[in-house]
Parts: sequence; C-alpha cells; structure tokens
Amino acid sequence: MSDRADAIDGARAISPFLLGVVPFGLVYGVTAIDRGLDPTLVAAMSAIVFAGAAQLAAVDLIAKGSPAVVVLATILVVNLRYPMYAASIAPHFRAFTTRSRAICAYLMTDQAYAVALTEYREQDTSPDRRLWYYVGAAFTLWIAWQLSTITGILVGARVPPGLSLEFAIPLTFLALLVPNVTDRASALAALVGGVGTVLGANLPYDVSLVAAALAGVVVATILDDALATDATDGSAEEEA
Repeated sequence: MSDRADAIDGARAISPFLLGVVPFGLVYGVTAIDRGLDPTLVAAMSAIVFAGAAQLAAVDLIAKGSPAVVVLATILVVNLRYPMYAASIAPHFRAFTTRSRAICAYLMTDQAYAVALTEYREQDTSPDRRLWYYVGAAFTLWIAWQLSTITGILVGARVPPGLSLEFAIPLTFLALLVPNVTDRASALAALVGGVGTVLGANLPYDVSLVAAALAGVVVATILDDALATDATDGSAEEEA
C-alpha cells in the first residue's frame, strides 16, 4: 500500500470526529473576537498552540488581563494529558526520524492519538504505514481546526457589539466535561475543580483556575490509587 493510501486511511478514520471539532473551532474563533482579542493573535494561537480547550481557557484569561505566567500555567495544566499520550504511543514512533517525531508531536490531539493507537494495536503495521496513517489523521484534523477557527474569526467580527457571547466558554467546557465523567475519580476531579474555582473566584490573577485544576487532578489520582489497591487486596483475599 502506498504512503498516500495510508494517509487517506488515516484521514478517513478521523473524519467522524470532525463533526465535534468544527463547531468547537467556530466557538473558539467567535468567542475570542467577542472578548476583544486581535484576530491575528487568535489565528496564531490555533497555529502554534493547536489545543482547543487550552486555547479557550487562555482566551478567557487574556481577556481578563491575567498575567502571562497564569495563562501559560493554565495551558500547561489543561494539556497535562499529552505527556501521558506521548509516553503511550512512543514505542510505535521509535522507528521514525527525529524530524518525523517532532511533526507527530506537534500534530498530537486526543482524536489523532485515539485513532492511531487503535490502528497500531489492531494491525501489525510497518513504520511507514504507522507514520502516514497518523499524519493523514492528524493533519486532516489540523486543517479542519484552522479553517473552523478562521471562519469563527470572520463570523465573530460581524457579531453586533451588544450581543454578549460570554456564556459560550463555560458552555463549551461543560460539553467537554460531561462525556468524560465516567467514574468516581473523574467525577471527584470535576467536583473539586469546579468548587475550587468558584470558591477562589476572588483570588488575584485568576490563579483559582490553575490551583483548582491541580487539586482536582491530585485528589482524583489519590482516589484512583486507593480504589485500585482495594481491588487488588480483594482479589488476593478471594484467591487465598
């Protein structure tokens, strides 16, 4: 099979996810313009950061005049999952050149990671197949994200000044949050993060968002470890 055919297979595999990515990109573009950000900055964030949730969180903080260190810390916290993705998929990228691995790292998203890892686990593929399948999937999503963002910027510039769209950011994060609350640990992380953010709303520089998110991750990790230990102890007792 040719590199082109492998890339097309990747693009085809990720296509269903675009139904969720495109509206998200539109919301990001429209909201950023509505909050008064420069269109060039909004488009540059999509090209450089390329992480929807982190970008949306950054837009809210930048619009409030938060310090750069808070904005950067928030982006890092929101993207904490990516080092785990990288560690998980790294064995499949080991045969790639350094340049190819760098490109793959830049194009990493939740969706690209999911479709690529599914393919790698189900098929014993060659390094070329793995590379082009991933690039086809990830680059298709990249194009969709950039185009939807630019469309959102153009639409946002036409929104009447009196039509406030501030509700779009919390609504979007709720839409991202709810499907990911699948067990007690994730529910506790969401609860601690939400309550902590509200309680710390009056803290300076919007640090409550970063602090509450970190607290949610720590508490959920502790609970997850405790549940895993209980399950292991229970299995050992049954075997005894």
